[in-house]
Amino acid sequence: MSASALPRVVLRLHRPALLVWAAFVAGLIGWLVWLNEITAESASRAEAACRHVQDCAHGFFAGLDYSEPTGWIGTAVCYSFLAVAVFAGGALIGRELESGTALLAWTQGVSPTRWLTAKLALPALAVTAGAAALVLAFRRGWAAHRDLMSDHWSAADVFVARGPLTVAYGLCALAVGTLAALLLRRTLAALGAAFGAMWLLHVLLERLREDLWPTVTRTSPRRFELPDSAWQLRQGRNADGFYAVYHPESHFWPLHLVETGIVLAVTAAATTAAYTVLRRRTA
Repeated sequence: MSASALPRVVLRLHRPALLVWAAFVAGLIGWLVWLNEITAESASRAEAACRHVQDCAHGFFAGLDYSEPTGWIGTAVCYSFLAVAVFAGGALIGRELESGTALLAWTQGVSPTRWLTAKLALPALAVTAGAAALVLAFRRGWAAHRDLMSDHWSAADVFVARGPLTVAYGLCALAVGTLAALLLRRTLAALGAAFGAMWLLHVLLERLREDLWPTVTRTSPRRFELPDSAWQLRQGRNADGFYAVYHPESHFWPLHLVETGIVLAVTAAATTAAYTVLRRRTA
């Protein structure tokens, strides 16, 4: 097998997975378009009709018809990296190592390094393009009808789905899944380890998120209320009066980009480790 033919082989071998990913991306984007063009208009009319009516529940439930599905889409976008981790650890790398297909390719004129590069290039491109499209669609959908949305910008799913952190998590999952497969060389073990590692990384960064950028502290001798857009972390009373520690909405991008940088650093480390493990085991 020539090195130039390897990308075509990878495309043919993993075409079903690419089609599933494309259908997932297109389906969520289509759902968002429907919610924003059809459902949101209906919900807005129902809420407007209820403004001068006491105990009108119709408008509230009409708003849920828009906000709840949009929240589900945000969850799907946020956690799509887990499917990438399972695919990378299982079908992409682990299965070929376990079955011996990779060894056969290495004996036919394709070096292990070129083999791994070809295996990762197409999925990395697909993950980047698909995740970027989902982020752009979700950002537009989430911002278009804020009066109907209940999710705060600091909510875990929304925080990830509204920016390049989604792409970073997807690429990190690809790298971590590959590393797990090269270390374990067993499909089920590798996909399980990749899933667990990415889940733990996400949980850890979610818990540390509020500390990734300096907070704002407001004090006053009188009780006060923060804007609804603020991410309030702590509040109480001390010798100076009342206080609140929070992140204003303007901190979204600093927090988001710092976390994105951390995830990309993990991606680079996992990728480097994967190539190192491959070279040592095939030397």
